[in-house]
Amino acid sequence: MTAHDTIQLAHGGGGHLSRILVEEEILPRFGEGPLAPLPDAALLPSVRGDLLFTTDGFVVKPLEFPGGDIGSLAVHGTVNDIAVSGGKPLWLSLSLILEEGLPLALLRRILDSVKEAAQRAEVAICTGDTKVVARGECDGLFITTAGLGARRDGFRLDRATLRAGDCILVSGSVGDHGMAVLAAREQLALTHGPLSDSAPVNRLVDALAPRAGQVRFMRDPTRGGLAAVLNELVHGQPVGLEVRESDIPMAAAARSVAELLGIDLLHAASEGRMVLACAPEAANSILAAWRALPEGAGAAIIGHVTTTAGKVVLRTLSGGGRLVDWPRGELLPRIC
Repeated sequence: MTAHDTIQLAHGGGGHLSRILVEEEILPRFGEGPLAPLPDAALLPSVRGDLLFTTDGFVVKPLEFPGGDIGSLAVHGTVNDIAVSGGKPLWLSLSLILEEGLPLALLRRILDSVKEAAQRAEVAICTGDTKVVARGECDGLFITTAGLGARRDGFRLDRATLRAGDCILVSGSVGDHGMAVLAAREQLALTHGPLSDSAPVNRLVDALAPRAGQVRFMRDPTRGGLAAVLNELVHGQPVGLEVRESDIPMAAAARSVAELLGIDLLHAASEGRMVLACAPEAANSILAAWRALPEGAGAAIIGHVTTTAGKVVLRTLSGGGRLVDWPRGELLPRIC
C-alpha cells in the first residue's frame, strides 16, 4: 500500500490534498444539498414549531463489524436520538477525525455507508469538517455528528405522567449491537454470530402518530442497554416496573455470545431499537403497527408499570423475581 492509498497529514492541511479529499470523496456523496457550495455555515429553510438538537461522538472499535460500521452507526445514533424525543430528523453535520495511514479504500466504504444510511433515514448531511491526526493518535477514524429535527405534533413525553398499569414495549431483540461489536473485536470464531441491529427508528415513531398522545416515554437502549433505560424510566418517580424475562426478545446468536462471556444481555447496547411506555389501551395497537414494519417484526410487550417506587423487577423464567439494577462500570467500552 502506497502513500497515495492512505490518509496523509497533508490531507488535513488545507492545501492540495485537502481539496482532493473534499472534491473526490466528500462532495460526490453529499454535495447535492446545503453542502454543495461548501459554505462556512449551512443555510437551512425555516421550520414551523420547535426544533430538537442533539450531538454525539463515535469511537467504535473495530470500525467495521457484522451488520454495520462507524459510518452508518453515526447516522443512526444521531437520528434515533431525535426520533425517540418525538422529533422528525432533518439535517446532520458530519465531522471526521482521520488518522494518518488510514486506507482510503476503508474511508470510501464508510463514506458510502454514511450516504446510504442518511438516505434511508431521510436526512441530509448539510455541513461538516475534516481533520487529520498523526499515527497512533486515534484508531483510524472518529466521527462527531450533530442533528437537527422538528418536533412532531401530539407527543408530550414526560416520565411524570407514568401510571400503574401502563405497558412497556420494545421494538425488537435487545443487545444485538453490543454482542456483534464484542464478537468482532475479540475475533470469536462463530459460524452464525450476532449481527448489529444498527438502523434508524424513524418509521417506528411514524407508526405511533395515531396514538402519540398515549405515549408516555420513548428511548433507544444504547449504552447500558435495556437495564439502563428501564431504570432511567422510574428513577425518582413514585412508580416502578415489572418485566417478564420470557417476553423480552433476544436473538439466539446474541444470547449465545452473552452466555459464553458471562454478560447480562440486558446491559448490552442496541442501536436500532426503541423502548416505549404507553397507556394500556394503546399497547396492542402500537404493537400491531410496529409488527407490520420489517424493523418492528420482533416487537413485544415486556411488562408494566407498578406502584413499587423506583424499582425494576424481572420475573424470571423460573417464576422468581430479581431486581434489575443500573449497569455498574463500563461493561463494553467503544461500542458506539
